[in-house]
Amino acid sequence: MYPRDVHVQSFQIDAYEVTTLHWAGCTHAPDCPEKQGLTGDAGRAVSDVTFEEAAAFCARQGGRLPTLDEFTLAMTGGTRRYPWGDTGLVCRRAAWGLKDGPCAEGGVGPDTAGSHAAGISREGAHDLAGNVAEWVISGDSSADSADVMGGSWSDGEAASLRGWNRRTVKKNTRDPAIGFRCVYTPGR
Repeated sequence: MYPRDVHVQSFQIDAYEVTTLHWAGCTHAPDCPEKQGLTGDAGRAVSDVTFEEAAAFCARQGGRLPTLDEFTLAMTGGTRRYPWGDTGLVCRRAAWGLKDGPCAEGGVGPDTAGSHAAGISREGAHDLAGNVAEWVISGDSSADSADVMGGSWSDGEAASLRGWNRRTVKKNTRDPAIGFRCVYTPGR
């Protein structure tokens, strides 16, 4: 990614990824997207949700999914490689490499949101790198693909968690490594 000037309107971003507890609080509402397979761990980051399900959940909460530029700014502060700074990635800072190493072996899903306090951003957001890659709004909204950012528990390379790294996937993808968080316009 090449340096460029970006102008982002003020926004507020969830401090944590959407968790099973957050999703369960919505399930009895008629406009809440249906979600199968919620785990028993209330603090675990929700995954296996499509782009449209994530967008509908955020809309119901009075927000929306972050844009690519908003997520990048939240993650890097405009200058950092990782949410916590430029120093190397270690297993205590993010849930990554849990499937096939280097931080663990045999992982099958995301960790409890916020369980890696050493990886918190300077602005107070948890898990912007690792745990679940997160849906973002980028490009043409009518396209059948969207981007995810932040890397996940299943990524084995630290480069996947850098602030500028993104991956394009189909919007109807259900993946145990993809989740989301919401953003809000201040004053709304």
